Amino acid sequence: MTIQDASAKDNLARLTADQAIPLRNAAFLTVLAETLWIAQAALIAWSLAALAAGDEAAGTTLMLGCAGFAVIGALRAALNAVAAQMLARAGDAVTARQRAAMLAQADQRGIWANAPPAAAIAALATDKLALMLPYLRRWTAARLRVAVIPVLIIAVALPVSWVVALIFLITGPMIPLFMALVGMAAGRLSQERMDEITDMNALLVERLSALTDIRLLDASQAMLDNFAASADRLRSRTMRVLALAFLSSTVLELFSAIGVAMTAIFVGFSLLGVLNFGGWDQGIGMGQGIFLLMLAPAFYQPMRDLAAAWHDRADALALARDLQAETEREEDAILGDGGTAAPLGFANLQTKGLRAGSRKLTDLSLRQGEAVAVTGPSGTGKTRLLMLLAGLSDPAPGEVLIDGQQLSPHNADRWRAGLAMIPQRVHFTDDTLLANLCGDDPAADEALQAALRLAAADQIVARLPDGLQTRLGEQGAGVSGGEARRLMIARAALRQPKLLLADEPTADLDDATAKLVIAALQDLHRAGSTLVVASHDPRLIAAMSREVAL
Repeated sequence: MTIQDASAKDNLARLTADQAIPLRNAAFLTVLAETLWIAQAALIAWSLAALAAGDEAAGTTLMLGCAGFAVIGALRAALNAVAAQMLARAGDAVTARQRAAMLAQADQRGIWANAPPAAAIAALATDKLALMLPYLRRWTAARLRVAVIPVLIIAVALPVSWVVALIFLITGPMIPLFMALVGMAAGRLSQERMDEITDMNALLVERLSALTDIRLLDASQAMLDNFAASADRLRSRTMRVLALAFLSSTVLELFSAIGVAMTAIFVGFSLLGVLNFGGWDQGIGMGQGIFLLMLAPAFYQPMRDLAAAWHDRADALALARDLQAETEREEDAILGDGGTAAPLGFANLQTKGLRAGSRKLTDLSLRQGEAVAVTGPSGTGKTRLLMLLAGLSDPAPGEVLIDGQQLSPHNADRWRAGLAMIPQRVHFTDDTLLANLCGDDPAADEALQAALRLAAADQIVARLPDGLQTRLGEQGAGVSGGEARRLMIARAALRQPKLLLADEPTADLDDATAKLVIAALQDLHRAGSTLVVASHDPRLIAAMSREVAL
């Protein structure tokens, strides 16, 4: 076993640790249900032997045997049903908890986190994580049945016939040996299939985001060809996994068939009187022969189940490797938990020792009520500074000080509750414009209209087909870049922020729209918001009370 395999195995055990007791209890129930088959086989053998012997009480024996068989069968069905329900609940609990942890981790990632594409995370949280369910529902129970049932059947068969017990002992170990050999190849193929699922999801999201450009460049056919090639690779790797599964099943069935056939041949020739050995004192009788014949398939069935679950385990180990790589990724994180909190006011805001990569940023000192323009060439860290001021990235080894108190995970939620931010690239949620402006706290109509007027955005809403109920989509289809920023200023006005951060709010705007945006920002400043803007625009810089050059 390689170091990676051992690590994946340990991580898989950690993922399922909180459900270890339900999984173990369910496995015990399935073992108990499987054990009861021995009693059912004994009842069938007893009943048929009595009928073959022409016993006067054969009818009564048959009725009692059938009744006992039915009662035990009902008990087995109940045990299996309870076990299946416990396994399903345990599987759902593990996947739900892991999915929630992944989403929480993704939600805490800073803007400069070294994170995989969103499509890769989505594939891991949906398609890949679902592959753990078959493992959870089958592996633990199958492994315990293999450990108990064959040994128990050998122990039961041995007093009846040492030959049959010897057949089981010889053919039984061949199956786990072959499964171990197959397992090495199965793990590698499962990991390759996992990687292909990730690549295909990433390709899909990338192409959807660039769909307009693809149409303009008349590259639709090339896009379809890429999808076809990716789908073919996934299909090929899936078929390789299935081919390996079928191969292992074929070999397993071969050994099982040999074992059952050898048992049947021995029993048949013994009952015909051809063979007079195999029992302890004399040849085996009719009832004993039937009993042994019914035990033979039950001896190999747990191994069949384990072979099927073996491939589920290979998928689960591949998933565990991906989950471990995701959870152990060292990356930038947003400060705080993202919960609601009372706003934290300030009189003075300072930064010390902040960095943008290897470059040290100019220290900033800001008093409440100021309007400051942060300037500098592209790449000097203006956006980085705004993100650090908002607590959307960890400032370490530098500091952001609020009235002398360091901005940290303990006060970041309160700090963000009192600020608003206008990013350079506006992003809407896939909801109505009203929901995008107000969030979860509906605003009074008067306040909403006043905010729209302040941002010169009331005419934007008026021309939309459904007004405030219009869905703009994530990319803001239906409004221009300047209009989207004015809508974000209206949203900020509704929040009445103590601090407003704006990143290049007039970039790429025509003169008329830029003047509207600048006027709206000045109105927010006059209404009491401290203003920090990052900009190259001389008009916006001149409108601020002072300039800080990075």
